Amino acid sequence: MARVIFDEERCKGCKLCVSVCPKSIVVVKEDKLNTKGYHPAGVNEMDKCIGCAFCAIMCPDCAIEVEK
Repeated sequence: MARVIFDEERCKGCKLCVSVCPKSIVVVKEDKLNTKGYHPAGVNEMDKCIGCAFCAIMCPDCAIEVEK
């Protein structure tokens, strides 16, 4: 099973990862803020992740890591 790890402190909430996820499981956590004041992205349904790594490739801040 694939696992996506978000470095929430590096995330600026640009939502590029949200737009490329084929399973639509990447979301911006509107109820959480990082130390820079941004809403970080994350995955709520990790069991649905297929490990495509589109989110990590798209991230301009290299805040996402995908483990297979």
